[in-house]
Amino acid sequence: MAWAVRVHEVGGPEVLSYEEITIGSPGPGEVRLRHTAIGLNFIDTYFRSGLYPPPQGFPFIPGNEAAGVVVEVGEGVSEFKPGDRVAYGSSLGAYCSERVMPVAPLLKLPANIPDETAAAMMLKGMTARYLLRQTFPVKAGDTVLVQAAAGGVGLILCQWATHLGATVIGTVGSAEKAELARANGAAYVINYREEDFVARVKDITEGALCDVVYDGVGQATYPASLDCLRPRGMFVSFGNASGAIQNFSLLALSQKGSLYATRPTLFTHVATRDALLANAADLFEVVGTGVVKIAIDQRYKLADVAEAHRDLEGRRTTGSTVLLP
Repeated sequence: MAWAVRVHEVGGPEVLSYEEITIGSPGPGEVRLRHTAIGLNFIDTYFRSGLYPPPQGFPFIPGNEAAGVVVEVGEGVSEFKPGDRVAYGSSLGAYCSERVMPVAPLLKLPANIPDETAAAMMLKGMTARYLLRQTFPVKAGDTVLVQAAAGGVGLILCQWATHLGATVIGTVGSAEKAELARANGAAYVINYREEDFVARVKDITEGALCDVVYDGVGQATYPASLDCLRPRGMFVSFGNASGAIQNFSLLALSQKGSLYATRPTLFTHVATRDALLANAADLFEVVGTGVVKIAIDQRYKLADVAEAHRDLEGRRTTGSTVLLP
């Protein structure tokens, strides 16, 4: 017996329906996978709410990140075999106990990375990797602003950027989250509910401002994030936790110092097998060696995913969250 969470129409967490499903055998180039842990991400809420249309229409199974064990392989599959521990972070349809899926997004898990850790880090960790190593290659001496520094991606960015030699400034929404960001490498933490984060950034940097702003918040931090950048600095908008940015102004980029702005996604950065393997190799190295630690601060049963979505959207979570089938 297999179970899945399906969405028949867009809406709030109440549209997440826990249902029994039938799983077939894998076809050519596919595997049947039994999930052991599933990651929760803000992008899941974008598909559920209709901000991102599901590519295969309705009903659909949300979720992009999970870990598990290969149960059966289809014709032509040689890279994986039954019993292999695997994970992925870029394949819609993760909210289920079992699934059949193509092998292209799958990665073999190193022995030193537990399943729950993998499920909590694949999408968020690979996102942090492309942001830090490709979108804006962070180097020693850079000053980096991480919006929502106590979130899943934020905590990884803080640790990894600090390891690269950058000075990390993080914004958070509570004293508890401030402590968490500091413990994960942020040299300076700003509670945006109590302070003007632009004024504090100017104070911390003595007016020099930041080389890059990594902003997964969206609407609530725009256009203020731009005011935290030095001339020719880069605004990286990689998420919409508070809603999508409206009325983005190209003219503002020139007025605020010839700024650069980009809205990247993970999926284009791991679109080829080689790109995926390179990204994952870097992630496995920093996690496996302890440079980056993955904090799993919440666990929910898959059947209780609606509660998980409410907590995520209500800013009541920190670090990473996993769903257990």
